[in-house]
Order: sequence, then structure tokens, then C-alpha cells
Amino acid sequence: MKVCIVGAGAIGGFLGSKLAAAGARVSVLARGAKLEALRSHGWRLQTSESVLQVPVTAADNAEALGVQDLVIIAVKGQALAELAPRLAPLIGADTLVLPAMNGVPWWFCQGLPAFAEAPLASVDPSGAIGRTIPLQQVVGCVVHASCTSPEPGLVRHVMGNGLIVGEPAGGASARVQRLAEWLEKAGFAVTVSADIRYDIWYKLWGNLTMNPVSAITGATIDRLLEDELVREFCSAAMREAAAIGRLVGCDVTQSPDERHAVTRKLGAFKTSMLQDAEAGRAIELDGIVGAVREIGQRLGVATPSIDALLGLTRLFARVHGLYPEAAQQG
Repeated sequence: MKVCIVGAGAIGGFLGSKLAAAGARVSVLARGAKLEALRSHGWRLQTSESVLQVPVTAADNAEALGVQDLVIIAVKGQALAELAPRLAPLIGADTLVLPAMNGVPWWFCQGLPAFAEAPLASVDPSGAIGRTIPLQQVVGCVVHASCTSPEPGLVRHVMGNGLIVGEPAGGASARVQRLAEWLEKAGFAVTVSADIRYDIWYKLWGNLTMNPVSAITGATIDRLLEDELVREFCSAAMREAAAIGRLVGCDVTQSPDERHAVTRKLGAFKTSMLQDAEAGRAIELDGIVGAVREIGQRLGVATPSIDALLGLTRLFARVHGLYPEAAQQG
């Protein structure tokens, strides 16, 4: 199997190194120090037990890598709109595209009557992603894993090994089953979902608040949930997101308090957005918060708590150079 990883960060390295160790022909699209490190020594995956080192083919342009069987997109959401047109050489008639990304993917509302095929401006402002990556070649994905990349070419696995995959339109298919078998061979705990849109929305329902609130406060999630006022603010935003979910066929029946009880078990955990903020990296605000607000607006759902969350986090990020000043206000 020919697999190209687009994005040489923590999750891309986690997926790519395990697939390469299982015998896949893995290439990676990368730039700068990451490109040089991968060309020099391949990927290194550090776990609590060992360090796995695997060779990969690294390039800074898709033409050098050619058509793939599987393209895994593991970049931050804000980078994909500009990058997408350059991915065309990787995608042939039978290529599967697996977005291993946080938040609402660009294809999430395609086919829903209320959206009239108009792209979500928050995640695909020009429609370039949808034009470059045909929906019929996309397989939905939810990643349940936490990894860091302390230096280029090195990935540290923290926790989790789960992948949920499924057809964007729902139901079962032979191609998703084959993909699941490939991923299981590489050592992932794979769940084949008959409703991947729900699984994406459910994960987002929790990340919607924990990620941005942790970024603007600098607090780990245990401290967020210990504060009664902060916890209730998060719950209010989650109730708004649940109301939106019901209108797009993603009915979350769990209460915010029930989800908080699950989240508490992670202890003093730093979210990915907090890690990015501390490292001075751009944050994934649009796909995690902006897209939820946009979907609510299109459906006529009032979202005062989500609006406040987006405004506060966006201003924090702009002041600290983590979000572009010229971004669409929405």
C-alpha cells in the first residue's frame, strides 16, 4: 500500500511511522526542518517502552511522490485551504483521502439540504478544498490519540490508539472495511462507524470548550472543571452545540455534566490548543469553534455562549500572534 502523510507533525508522524513499520510504502509531504530530519533519519516514534525508527520518503512537492492508495491529511485546519490545490498529484481515481484532523471537516455539511452545497466559509473559505478533494474519495475519521513532537522527525506517544473510520454519507462499504484492516495491521484500535458524522460531532462537542478555554486561561482541564463558573459556561456552549447537532442529524444525548465526568478522568491534561498556544503556534480555532457557530447561524440557532467563546479566544490569539488579524469575522 502506498500511503502519503500530508503534515509531518505529531499525529501525522504517529500514523505514518506505525503504517511504515507494518509494511506500507510511506511518503510524507513536508517542508523546512521537518523535511530535512525525515530525509536524514526517517520518523522516530517514542513510546513508554521503546523508540521505533522507520525510513520514509520525504518531499516538499506532491509531483515527486505521485498517485497514492491512501492520503492521510494531518495538517492543522487553517493550513489546508492553501495547501489543498497542491495535493492533486497525489489523488488518482481510486485514492482514498483520510482527514485525520480536529474539528469540523470541510465536507461535513455537503449533501445537507439547508446548506445548498455552499462550502463552510470558516473551514473552506474559497471552496478550494472541496474542488480539489472529491467527496466520493473521502473517508471520515476521528483520531483518539494524544501525541507531541518535541523536535522535527520525533513523535512522542502520550496516550490513546483509537481510530474511527466511516463513509461520510453513513452506512457500510467494502473500501472502509479494507482500510480498517490495513489500519488494524499497523496496530491501531479501529472502529468502523455507520455514522461517522455523529462521531466527529461528538468528539467536537467536548473539544469545543476545553480546547479554547484552556488556551486563553493556561489551565489544565482538571482546573477548568473545578471552577464552577467556568464549568457552567462550558456547559452552556455545549448545550448550544447539542441543539445544532440535532438539526444536522447528530443528536448527542449525553449531558454536559456526564461528559465532564469522563473528561475529569484525564486529570491535569493539557489540550492540544493549550500546547500550541504555549509553543507560539497558530491555533485551530476555525474548525473547532468558528465552524460550529457558522452552522448555527445558517440554521438560525442562537449561540451566545459560543459567540463569546469565539470572540474571546480569537482576540487572545490575535494579541499573541496565533491567529491572523485579517481573518473573516464571521
